Amino acid sequence: MLPIHDVLEDIKAALAGASAAVLVAPPGAGKTTVVPLHLLDAPWLAGGKIIMLEPRRLAARAAAERMAKTLGEKVGQTVGYRVRLQSKVSAATRIEVVTEGVFARMILSDPSLDGVGAVIFDEFHERSLDADLGLALARDAQGLLRDDLRILVMSATLDGAAVAKLLADAPVIESLGRVYPVDTRYLGRDERLRLEDRTVRAVERALAEETGSILVFLPGQGEIRRTAEQLGERLRRADVVVAPLYGALDPGEQDRAISPAAPGVRKVVLATSIAETSLTIEGVRVVIDCGLARVPRFDPSSGLTRLATVRVSRAAADQRRGRAGRTEPGVCYRLWDEAETRALPAYADPEILDADLSGLALDLARWGAKDAAALAFLDPPPKAAFSEARSLLWRLGALTPDGVLTAHGEALSEFPLAPRLAHMVLKAAETGQAVRAAKIAALVSEHNLGGRDADLRHRLENFERDRSPRARDARTLAERWAGLAGRAGRGEPLEDGLLLAFAYPERVAKARGKTGEFQLVNGRGAFLEPTDALAREPWLAIAELGGGDRRDRILLAAPLDEADLARAFADQLETEDRLEESGGGRLRAKRLTRLGRLTLREEIGENPDPALIARALADRVRAEGLGGLNWGEAA
Repeated sequence: MLPIHDVLEDIKAALAGASAAVLVAPPGAGKTTVVPLHLLDAPWLAGGKIIMLEPRRLAARAAAERMAKTLGEKVGQTVGYRVRLQSKVSAATRIEVVTEGVFARMILSDPSLDGVGAVIFDEFHERSLDADLGLALARDAQGLLRDDLRILVMSATLDGAAVAKLLADAPVIESLGRVYPVDTRYLGRDERLRLEDRTVRAVERALAEETGSILVFLPGQGEIRRTAEQLGERLRRADVVVAPLYGALDPGEQDRAISPAAPGVRKVVLATSIAETSLTIEGVRVVIDCGLARVPRFDPSSGLTRLATVRVSRAAADQRRGRAGRTEPGVCYRLWDEAETRALPAYADPEILDADLSGLALDLARWGAKDAAALAFLDPPPKAAFSEARSLLWRLGALTPDGVLTAHGEALSEFPLAPRLAHMVLKAAETGQAVRAAKIAALVSEHNLGGRDADLRHRLENFERDRSPRARDARTLAERWAGLAGRAGRGEPLEDGLLLAFAYPERVAKARGKTGEFQLVNGRGAFLEPTDALAREPWLAIAELGGGDRRDRILLAAPLDEADLARAFADQLETEDRLEESGGGRLRAKRLTRLGRLTLREEIGENPDPALIARALADRVRAEGLGGLNWGEAA
């Protein structure tokens, strides 16, 4: 029996007597797959649905599969799921496991959550932006429209008291104790070796010292790929299978990674933080943790979100360690020194403090809240970032200057895409190119779909040829987006670069200096390898950048025609007149046409405006005195 069974009656009693409750239960307690099933017969549910939120698609699918298996059913009967690119539900479904972003769309479309009796926020400690928004909206709906709605917030590592206070002093239930003990071994941090080298050594040691399969936590796909290559070269063992696990993999490959190994075979699963929560990977009793994670960081000054590699929090390290004790006593190897654990932050920063808030600002405007303070957030969004998000929405035509949702903003808010990409698809629909723009949106939002080529055109070609389930699902979704946008518009077809520029106007870039060097609208530098096909283009529209100290690597872009850019962004162009001395001391005027820090046109005039000359002479006198005018005796 799982530890969670000891508190099931407490959970039922709490929700029978209050509209909300908080459950704190450690990894392996069974909260994700046991609690929803045991709430189905609660009198207050009255036959209504339970919606359970998961932070990731893989976790949502796995939780639904496990609960359906418990009931002896197939997914889509009593238990189903809805995630991006996939859904399995039916008229008989009473428990829907959804990703947090899907829930945000659900409640914005139906604030009363008709037919829903309870909303469960699982793994809330991850504090994603969508989870924070979903809880704020659910709490608001509960107060204004649905006093019978129940809210249950579940987490393995969370300040339960803070969440309980947000939920009007909701009762807190705690489930104590892991299923099995985990022995922790510190291997130290040898900075002379690359992370992949240290990881491979740890895997070899674990294979020699312990039995069972191994779950290895690495920060990203690059480290996973390099580690897998090294292990393939060094192990050469038929009884060991190396299985990558990250969000961009096909669902089928993800399922193979978390499925039990064949008899007599040990599995080494190389995973990102996707495997931290809500997953039991069969056969794993050893965890190797590098102690790093890759997280998005939004910079309001540049308008860019960059991935940063950071030390994990103590809570995350504890979660990872707990993966080793899900089915039997386990071992956790940590690639750092024990003393470093005390220096780790207690919890990771909530995403709302570091994210692009344009989607949040649009959703709040649709909800009717001009200010984030109108809703109950555990951590309010930073004012500067929220203000910048509203400014972007105004530039996209989604908000009026005083923050009211426009007709275009209403269309963007109903579109199941980030505001920038929704704007691009809707603009493209005006010239009948909704399908093309929707496929670009799929590429931009699904990491490495279509390969890793920086040229959007090549990425689209690969995407069209790709026959994997993930690519097929993405094409189906793009068709759905295009259908929502409408295809009736006609006009001159727009180049891919201009479509990207609609979504990312601040990432328009002009070539400068050496081949492959570019400057963005905001003045920041970006680069491609000189051998890249895009490196010799005079203008680019950039969809994705890799972070750097002074300049960024261009990861995805398309050529941009200067004339198209000038026409499409005519309302944002600025002109500046300057005077220059030509040969013989004559003054001539130069008119610069600019988009941000980038110059589109320079026009020379030999007969400057007398007022311009007067201002230039006055400026010179202020700076140099009368001697600066170089007047002769006659003057």
